[in-house]
Amino acid sequence: MPDDEPQQKSSETFDVVWMRGPTSDGKGTQVVRARPGRIDAGEVRPLREGRPIAAGGEVVRLEQRSDAPALYDVHVEYAAPATAAKAPPRLDRPPQVATHAYRENWELTFGARPREAMN
Repeated sequence: MPDDEPQQKSSETFDVVWMRGPTSDGKGTQVVRARPGRIDAGEVRPLREGRPIAAGGEVVRLEQRSDAPALYDVHVEYAAPATAAKAPPRLDRPPQVATHAYRENWELTFGARPREAMN
C-alpha cells in the first residue's frame, strides 16, 4: 500500500454520523448513524447544564471528516445507562402529599380525632 493513500480505520471500529438537517424545533440536527452491525436515525443536540440525558442516550464528540463535509466520526464520551421505564403516574386522583409535619399537626389543623375512629 503506497504511503500517499490515507489509512482507513478497521471496518470493525467505524462509528460515523451523516448530518441530514435541522430538527423540527430548530434546536438540534437530524442524523443517520452507522456503526458495526447497525444503522440508526436520531438527533444530536447541544448539552445544557442542569438538563438530564435521556436513558440510553450518549454524550458524543463529533469530528468532521476532511473528505466528506457532512460525515463526522463519533467519539462517545459518556453513555447513560438504559434504565427500566417507570410506571406512569396515576392521574385518576390527586397525589398523596402527607409530610411528617402535616401528620404531627393534624390536631392543630383539623381538631382532635373522634375516639371511635381511632379504634
